[in-house]
Amino acid sequence: MNEPARFQSPEYLAVLSPEPSPIHCACTTESIDAMRQAAEQAYPREACGLLIGTLSAAGWNVQAVRQVANLNTERATDRFQLDPEAYRRIDLELRGSQQEIIGVYHSHPDCPAKPSPTDLGSAWEGFVYPIISVHRGQASDVRCWTLGSDERFRSVPLLQESP
Repeated sequence: MNEPARFQSPEYLAVLSPEPSPIHCACTTESIDAMRQAAEQAYPREACGLLIGTLSAAGWNVQAVRQVANLNTERATDRFQLDPEAYRRIDLELRGSQQEIIGVYHSHPDCPAKPSPTDLGSAWEGFVYPIISVHRGQASDVRCWTLGSDERFRSVPLLQESP
């Protein structure tokens, strides 16, 4: 896939830190497959969802993902708006368990798995953000990011684990 020129613009490059995250994201094969499938099914619109798991000093441990509706109806091909009611409902379901919402995934149809300035505007420090690149309907790349203290995205190593 040819990367759109905007991803090399100063505005887009400014959201990326040259420093990688010192911690990793461990994700089950099942969770990665679920994100990829959701991204392919939503194509050419952006898919989005929540990551469920735990956070430790070593990083994020994703045990499950939950697809959530993209409420953006005007620009769903290049924007997502996570359904806040679904977030609240899932958060309530997790109370009392040993798991919590630890991140948000979304797809980039026909674009690279790199965060955009729009993504920066809705990012929370402490969360991990997998982005799934979908080219012509097929998931082609999954990369993880987190917001650093400098308000830029740091790349996060993604470790795929068997269940």
